Formats: sequence, C-alpha cells, structure tokens
Amino acid sequence: MKTKAFIYIVVAGLLWGTSGIFVHYMAPYGFSSFQITAVRGIVSFVGMLLFVLLKNRSLLKVTWRQLLMYSVCGLCLYLTAALYYTSMQLTSVSTAVVLMDMAPIYVAVVSVLFFGERFTKMKLFSVIGMLVGCILVSGVLTGLAFDVWGILIGVISGFTYAGYNIFTKLSMRQGGNPMSLTVYAFLTMALIACVVTPPWEIVAIAAQAPMITVPLCIGIGVVTFILPYFLYTMALGDLPAGTASALSIVEPMAATVFSVIFLGETIGWLSWTGIALILLSTVLLSREKS
Repeated sequence: MKTKAFIYIVVAGLLWGTSGIFVHYMAPYGFSSFQITAVRGIVSFVGMLLFVLLKNRSLLKVTWRQLLMYSVCGLCLYLTAALYYTSMQLTSVSTAVVLMDMAPIYVAVVSVLFFGERFTKMKLFSVIGMLVGCILVSGVLTGLAFDVWGILIGVISGFTYAGYNIFTKLSMRQGGNPMSLTVYAFLTMALIACVVTPPWEIVAIAAQAPMITVPLCIGIGVVTFILPYFLYTMALGDLPAGTASALSIVEPMAATVFSVIFLGETIGWLSWTGIALILLSTVLLSREKS
C-alpha cells in the first residue's frame, strides 16, 4: 500500500507541475491570469460538486462557522492561483513555482509566532536556505530575467498559499471534513472568479478557437487540480503528512524540467543552485515536522 501511495504523490506532483504548460498555451489566445484562475476554479468546482453529489451528498451539510472557514480557504486559493499565474507571466514558470512553493517555510514561521511551536535549528536553517535560494532564483545577482513585480507577486503567492494551509489546519482541528472543505473552497473560488472576471468574457475568448481553448480550459481544472488532489488525498491514508509533504516537492522540480523541455526556458547555474536550496529547505522542514 505504501508503494502505491508513493506513486500517487509523485504522479500528483507531476500533474501540478504542468500548470505552466497550460498557462503558456492559454495566454496567446488572450486569457489573462485572472481569467485562467477563473477557468480553473469553475471547472474544479463543477467537477468536485458532481463527485460529491454522486458519492455522498451529506458532505454538503456544514455549519455556518465551517462555511466561513472554508470560504477563507477558498479566498486564499483564488489569490494564490491569480498571483501565481501573474508571476509566471512576468518572470518564468520555474521562478514562479519555486517562489510559491516556499509556503511551508512561511507556515513554519507563523506556527512559531502564533501557534506556540518551537523555533528549532532545523527551522532556522530552512528559513536561511529559503532566503538565499530566493535571491539566487530571482536573478537579481546576474540581472537576467529579473522583474521586481514578478518576484514580489510570486513571494506573495507563497504567503497566500501558506494562509490556505494554516486555515485548512485550523478547520481540520475543529472537526471539519477535507472533502467538504474542498467543495466549498472551490465554490468560493468560482464565485470570486465570476465577480472579478465576467464569465462571458471567457466564453468570448474561448469561442475564437473552441477546438483548442475548450480542451485547455477543461484540462487546467482537471489535470492541475482535481486529479492531483484526489491522488494526494488517497496517499495521505497510508503516509504521514510530513512524508507526503516532502514527496510533493516533485511539483517544483517537474515544473522546472517541463519549462526547459517544453517551453524552451533557459536556467543558469545560479538559479539551479537556488532551486536546490529551496527544495532542500522544504524537505528538511517536512522531515522536522513529521
């Protein structure tokens, strides 16, 4: 069973890592980062809702307190995706994904400040490794492909993703159901998306080349969100959370490799060193928590 769980998480990481490919091919048709976020949120919510309706409708019954917490999780997810895709377009796929995946470091710092967790040497080394890695990945030392706003937005996406993890942790401590949380978080994402980005604008863009844009729209929701979520959740049944978190580091590595192979991005040795430092920092932090 553990072998299968390992495979599930590795595959989930590979699927998450394809986000950059979808963004790369959707952007030329006129999709903005917020419209891509809207597509992902709406497709994910519809898919998740259909699954729950067929599997167990009682999961839709939640208290008002739970609904509020789940909605905050959804807001964090929406901001994370919108900022992540924006950073990706301003910098590069590899830079954006690494900056967002520093979220575990932020969670560790917040846990020390507000949840009474100890600030161990492992956490200190992780934070230092993250900061040095961020400087190397950003390109500020070489002046190549350095976009101040892109880097800043990428860092903020890590904070919002950390917020999602923190509020999810609080919800689970209060007896929440992860499946219910996901449904209502996706619903919140979809509602915010429809307010920020009118759906008819997305339809108009997709209508220009439906044979290409429609599969891309469905794919970014199914491939980068619904499928990896299910695989990751199934794996958590057989693996400790710390181990699962460490294994999910496949995502930034996959995104980086995909960006080089499929999108023609070039990455210097300083950036590779920064990526390695951030990945190592995250793995060390995950082992320290497990």
